[in-house]
Amino acid sequence: MRPLRAAPALTLALMLGPVLAGLAGTLAPALGIFPALGGRSLSLEPARALADWPGLPRAIGLSVATGLAATLIALGTVTLFTAGWADTRGMALLERLLSPLLAVPHAAAALGLAFLIAPSGWVLRALSPWATGWQRPPDLLILQDPMGLAMIAGLAVKEIPFLFLMTLAALPQAAPARRLTIARALGYGRVTGWLKAVFPAVYAQIRLPVYAVLAYSMSVVDVAIVLGPATPPPLSVQVVRWMSDPDLSLRFQAAAGAILQLGLVLAVLGLWRLGELATARLGRRWVEGGTRRLAEPLLRAAGLGLAALAAAAVILGLAGLALWSVAGFWGFPDALPEGIGLRSWIRHGPALIAPARETLVLAALATALALALTLACLEAEHRFGLAPGSRSLWLLYLPLLVPQVAFLPGLQTLALSLGAGTGRGTVVLAHLVFVLPYVFLALSAPWRAWDPRHATVAAALGAGPGRIFRTVRLPMLLAPVLTAAAVGFAVSVGQYLPTLLPGGGRIRTLTTEAVALAAGGDRRIIGVTVLVQTALVAAPFALALAAPRLIFRRRRGMRGA
Repeated sequence: MRPLRAAPALTLALMLGPVLAGLAGTLAPALGIFPALGGRSLSLEPARALADWPGLPRAIGLSVATGLAATLIALGTVTLFTAGWADTRGMALLERLLSPLLAVPHAAAALGLAFLIAPSGWVLRALSPWATGWQRPPDLLILQDPMGLAMIAGLAVKEIPFLFLMTLAALPQAAPARRLTIARALGYGRVTGWLKAVFPAVYAQIRLPVYAVLAYSMSVVDVAIVLGPATPPPLSVQVVRWMSDPDLSLRFQAAAGAILQLGLVLAVLGLWRLGELATARLGRRWVEGGTRRLAEPLLRAAGLGLAALAAAAVILGLAGLALWSVAGFWGFPDALPEGIGLRSWIRHGPALIAPARETLVLAALATALALALTLACLEAEHRFGLAPGSRSLWLLYLPLLVPQVAFLPGLQTLALSLGAGTGRGTVVLAHLVFVLPYVFLALSAPWRAWDPRHATVAAALGAGPGRIFRTVRLPMLLAPVLTAAAVGFAVSVGQYLPTLLPGGGRIRTLTTEAVALAAGGDRRIIGVTVLVQTALVAAPFALALAAPRLIFRRRRGMRGA
């Protein structure tokens, strides 16, 4: 009983401990303290060196602009689509398309989009030469453009499914049908009524996920390496370059840059909060103004078009990667290769066995730990009548709000200082920090919604709390437990920086391999690598769907419990 009571505290320690320790480990070198490199006293020299870097203003501007733009586009698309198409067949169809895309790793989606929009990509191949007249790839800077437009597009298409699913989860608490019925009875259009009556209640529920998207978009590294500008890059990418530089004195400058990245994210989150307050004030005036309809057909078409475009970008990107993995000669402007075969798979497949095995081991360990801690917390909450408040939700989202680049370098430094070294154990711990919140969020709602009368009946028959957990509750909630495990597995597989830094660059996973291959430009090997990565992510979701149906094939009521 005692270990179970201590489960929430242990979970918080394992989730937040590395974040706080990593921040301390980053702050010390940023202030000149790093005894192993000769830094033994407080100094502002790292900050001065950072300020002297000529690319700093541009890097800061890119981080802020790309983060804000991607978040606004993703939130605007989800809002317009949900307002215009809630409870329609179009929404049900797109929900089925967008939901699986949440599992696609960021690096895979970015590489797929890069193959789609590159000067020799599928889009221009489809338009050439009949519409463009081009017989060769045009000399256009589409990828890694200096304004970061490709990076914004890559982040937006990947974050739209996340915010869409968060919105769907928040809708029941906002009672949209009742609010919209009243608005429609007062003469409001579908979109205008939804924006005025439903959106404020929904946004209050998805505020933390929006903050997480903003913080992630401002500090992402893998997507920025594939799609973002290279000279100068966004600040987070430059920090990782300094961390990986053979000149160890740059570690001080990297730590100062990481702290600056944290400050930037906090400042922009504060700016976003001010924007929320200003929007709320303007929104109240708009609501009181009594406008009944606001370009309803145009807004509905825009919402549907943007959501469909985001889904198509990811799906066609993955399809392009799949085609490249089996393509023979494929010259521009041909839309399809001259032949297909398994030559690339036979040539490059064996080299991917080791990274795939490492990816599988890391994801399995991190997911198993996260699932065990989550189940222990939820069972403790049930048995001891614990009632988590809003602070618990903030603590749960904290690892997603703190930029990875702000604490992972410190975690690496701290591990080396303590003699823990860089290896699989440190990487699993770093993955656990990000896997735990998603597993908890995926499992908490169905776990809490379970009917406690089943436990009462079992107890009346003589079963103790442990037996009720093992033989009644866990089997009945098998489907959501497996789905939560699949979500955690997908999150772990997609981790780039938590593998690269805590692993000291010596842990090779499919994600680190895919991002490293992006610089080489060999589309066939990139296609093979990303497809293996995507298959590894999709397999647990397929198992989560199939296992309850097989195990409970003669008990229909248990399949979706």
